[in-house]
Amino acid sequence: MATAAQSVANIQWYGTGRRKSAAARVYLRPGPGAITVNRTVIEVYFPNRMLQMIVRQPLVLTETIGTFDVLVNVEGGGPSGQAGAVRLGVARALLSFNGELRGKLRGEGLLTRDPRSKERKKYGQKGARKRFQFSKR
Repeated sequence: MATAAQSVANIQWYGTGRRKSAAARVYLRPGPGAITVNRTVIEVYFPNRMLQMIVRQPLVLTETIGTFDVLVNVEGGGPSGQAGAVRLGVARALLSFNGELRGKLRGEGLLTRDPRSKERKKYGQKGARKRFQFSKR
């Protein structure tokens, strides 16, 4: 039988985020505020400070930056898509932690999944939009 101390230690909140072709599984656990992406510190995984800021945006907005450890598994896409996927996952995990944060997160557009993705290549052509050169004569 689990004691109260063990059950508190196992508490975590989960959120899924997707952006372009990237998918992120985000877990929030009570802790000092460490962010780990694919078992790597965020500063190493996302060396670009802008991407780090994007990932931290929901935590900063809800003033929970030092209260949770964030564990992320992300795959697919490039750095920008992955950072966007992690941001959506963190926002959804915060929502599962406390439903009253919905207003703040929704106001900044952090709960909206960005639907833009790569357009498919068309048959008989060079790419999604590129066409062969037209010759009148």
